[in-house]
Amino acid sequence: MSTHKNSRDSSQDELGRLLRHWRDIRGKSQIELSLDTGVSQRHLSFIESGRSAPSRQTLLNLAEALDVPFRDRNELLMAAGFAPVYKEDAWNAEEMRSVTRALERILLHHEPFPAVVMDRYWNVFMRNASAARFFNAFIDLEARPEPRNMLHLMFDPTGMRPFLINWKDASQALIQRIHREAVGHTLDERTRELITSLLAYPDVDPTLRTIGVLGPEPALPMVPLSFQKDGQVLRYFSMITTVGTPQTITTQELRIESMFPADEATEDAHRQLMDRLGKNNL
Repeated sequence: MSTHKNSRDSSQDELGRLLRHWRDIRGKSQIELSLDTGVSQRHLSFIESGRSAPSRQTLLNLAEALDVPFRDRNELLMAAGFAPVYKEDAWNAEEMRSVTRALERILLHHEPFPAVVMDRYWNVFMRNASAARFFNAFIDLEARPEPRNMLHLMFDPTGMRPFLINWKDASQALIQRIHREAVGHTLDERTRELITSLLAYPDVDPTLRTIGVLGPEPALPMVPLSFQKDGQVLRYFSMITTVGTPQTITTQELRIESMFPADEATEDAHRQLMDRLGKNNL
């Protein structure tokens, strides 16, 4: 009985720690969270101190009010002794077929411009034909191990970085995007490790280490990318699409990145490049 009690107390302590963690991230006091959810401040205080155990629905209401990502809501539920409710389906699972079919159509309709589907850590799981053609025009994309990471592709001196003529501005914008587009607007351990690995590449501006989620707003609402190919400058901008009403961890964390030509000259040159590469692959 003593062992069971100690285990329960430990779980309640962990739940309290997690709730305080998410309140701190969102900058909410107990009073503010109480007003948002209808849960009394006294009850919230007891939950966080481990003196009271919330019901499953109360905990889900708190998580919703704090905009806790699905993956972390499962962690809250398990800390309270409940089973997780949010699924994490594999990309090739039957349950994901309706989503992947929609993604395939989005990628197809973005032709002849590059578009990819990524997870929360920028690993590419789907791409359209133009994405493969475009990047292979600069590097041997197939030589890079899967899943290919879009950020490493841009930061790596053996990747796209030598062809990115606005490298300084693009690298700053990309680091800003990692912070601003993090699921739940908070960096988990793997995202921090990703940033550390990007900053470890040679000749990366050390001031990028100071960029954070509360840093300066980017000058543009998209990432400008200018590549040089055969003496010609190709200017693009990149935008991200997310699922508006995700139901699972997988769909909440996916990102569709689409590249668009930034001017008519680039659009014409890009179409010619894709036509030429397409004919070469016939």
